[in-house]
Order: sequence, then structure tokens, then C-alpha cells
Amino acid sequence: MEGYNIEKEMREAIEAGENALYSLRAAKEELRKAGNWGIADLLGGGFFVSLIKHSKMDEASRLMEQARYDLKKFQKELRDVTVNTDLSLNCGDFLTFADFFWDGVVADWLVQSKINEARSQVEQAIPQVEQILSNLKRY
Repeated sequence: MEGYNIEKEMREAIEAGENALYSLRAAKEELRKAGNWGIADLLGGGFFVSLIKHSKMDEASRLMEQARYDLKKFQKELRDVTVNTDLSLNCGDFLTFADFFWDGVVADWLVQSKINEARSQVEQAIPQVEQILSNLKRY
């Protein structure tokens, strides 16, 4: 019976990790898109480019929140199999208000740096989750 519980907990941890990895990859892709639109905005894209960029940022923010939720669940499942880890994702404000109402190079640059920062966090979390999943699957 004890072996079954360990196998069950391992399966749950692997499933939670795969969900987190999927969410992280989706967030990374949407942040890439937002970053591309951000560059277009920096080059003088105007109102419609800002609108599209913010749409991409909103979707990226939603996906990052999902990734954060999935990472927390993954951490919980890892505790059940006594694997301690510190996976976190900071999904902060993307300065949307400033970009729309103080549209200019400085605001666009600040938004672009926030997109890049978020993308960097996601890109750091992905290999961590991949490594933990790889270790879990070996057992």
C-alpha cells in the first residue's frame, strides 16, 4: 500500500509539473509576441500598435497568473514526495496605464523592459521545471 501512495504522489507531481511547464511555455510565447509589438511601438507604432501590444500583454499576464498557480500546485505536489524547491514567478504590473496616457519613448521603453523582465523570469523557470520533471521521471 505504501508503494502505491508513493507512485500516486509521483504521478500527481509529474502531472502538476507538466501543467506548469505548459503554462510557462504559453506565457513565454505570448511575452515574445508582446515584446515584438513593444518594439514596433518604440519605433513609433502609434495608438493601434499600442492597443495590440496591450492586448498581447493582457494575455501574457493571464498566462503568467496561470503559470504561477500551476507552479504553486507543483510545489505542493513536490512536498508530497519530499522534494523541496523554490519555484516562483513574479507577474507584476506592466505599466499599462502609463503607456496609454503618457505615450512616448520613455513609457514605451519602461513597458518593454517589464516585458523583457517577465520573459526572463519565465525563461529561467522553464529549465528548473524541466530538470525537476526529469528527475521525477527517473524514479
